[in-house]
Amino acid sequence: MNRYKIACLFLAFSLLAALVWLVVLTNSKTEVTNNEQAVIENILSRKSVRKYTDQKVPREKLDTLVRLGMSAPTGMDVRPWQFLIADSDEALQKLATAMPRAKQFETCKAAIVVMGDTAVLDRRGNPSTNWPFDCSAATENILLGAEAMGLGACWVAVYPYEDRLPFVKEQLGLPANVIPLCVVTIGYPDGENQPKDKYNPDIIHYNGW
Repeated sequence: MNRYKIACLFLAFSLLAALVWLVVLTNSKTEVTNNEQAVIENILSRKSVRKYTDQKVPREKLDTLVRLGMSAPTGMDVRPWQFLIADSDEALQKLATAMPRAKQFETCKAAIVVMGDTAVLDRRGNPSTNWPFDCSAATENILLGAEAMGLGACWVAVYPYEDRLPFVKEQLGLPANVIPLCVVTIGYPDGENQPKDKYNPDIIHYNGW
């Protein structure tokens, strides 16, 4: 085989390799773009749902939601949280009794109580002072996960309201070191629920006030 044929074959293989790489790169960029758009749309679609159908929420979905909650950021990686999943009529009734003004409990089929555990210590042996923030981050993960699953969810605040806090602790039999931050009611949405557009460019500041 002469040098000309060798050069042509080398060029052909090079062009083929470049074409394959271009296809792979294009598909990869498309996948990244699609993933990015899916995440953005999910966050912008999140809304508070307060009325639910009679359809039960599978326990595996509830377990996944709690796993998403545990993926939230936490100061010094302390993870000062506990989660209580309520999917029985008895447990949900206890929550409804503790918070009678929260009408969500009339139709919700499950709930996740997000709690701070003050017995969890940091590396210096001190209890977390960040647990409300860490548990709030976990709660947001749960809400976004519910939206992605086609579920409806609503954050019902417990902490720091004294007209709710002791009653929720009593109804659930929580130990003294566990403080309920909130209850996330969960179910399949009954009716149309639209997210609120909260974007306000007037409160955005770049590089200073």
